[in-house]
Amino acid sequence: MSTARTEANAGGRWLGAYVLAYLVFLYLPILLIPLFSFNDSIQAAFPLQGFTLQWYATLYGNPALSGALANSLVIATIAASGATLCGITVSYMDLYGRSPLAATVSAIARLPILIPGVIVGISLLILVNLVGFGPSRVAIVLGHILVALPTTVVVMRSRFAAIPKTIREAALDLGASDWTTFRRVMLPLSLPAVLSAFMLAFLTSFDEFIVVFFLAGTEPTLPLYIWSQLRFPRSLPTVMALGTAILVVSFIIAALAEFLRHRGLGSARRTAAANPA
Repeated sequence: MSTARTEANAGGRWLGAYVLAYLVFLYLPILLIPLFSFNDSIQAAFPLQGFTLQWYATLYGNPALSGALANSLVIATIAASGATLCGITVSYMDLYGRSPLAATVSAIARLPILIPGVIVGISLLILVNLVGFGPSRVAIVLGHILVALPTTVVVMRSRFAAIPKTIREAALDLGASDWTTFRRVMLPLSLPAVLSAFMLAFLTSFDEFIVVFFLAGTEPTLPLYIWSQLRFPRSLPTVMALGTAILVVSFIIAALAEFLRHRGLGSARRTAAANPA
């Protein structure tokens, strides 16, 4: 008994050390970006030269940056809206559709998350050239919908699955059609998950670089603008300041999306407890 407990404690210590090393490896480089964004030097190196806010001040009044940011916001909003609508439809039909094709469509919709971004970008570039769009904002929106779709399908499918089936069956038994049941019952119960899926799809589109690299026309998005600035050493502090701002906003949106998702799941559990039938 004592030997087994000793081995278990040793295994726990090794596991804790592994998790700590993994977190340091994953998040330490990210934490260095905000640190150097306040450094009064164009070199990202220790020792720090002093505290300054001048790199954040350079973000204002930059027409190229403002244009790229506006372009990213418009594309991310449109792409997130399209991906969320598609995710709602695909996930709902996967769970409640009467056609075996629905499960196949749901599986295909989640495939882009497994395909390398370079392959997706090259494939979409060939497709938009064949269709006639060419590299443009429309092509970027279509590409971002494809990239963000797996996230919305996963979020909405888990939400619809958490709603007791008896609620939908009761609505159908009372004479409601499938469309009325979806619009008046299932969708309102899934509203927190819809907002969560939209926010996560927005972040996915806003931060996407590889697909934009292949599909961008004359109007670059913010990730493409950041990549272009990395060629100039003197722009590195400004890029780190911009990256810090994006990191903070992304963390807030992701935390809010996760809060809404858990709130929706908690509401579904309470509904299930109140409807044991």
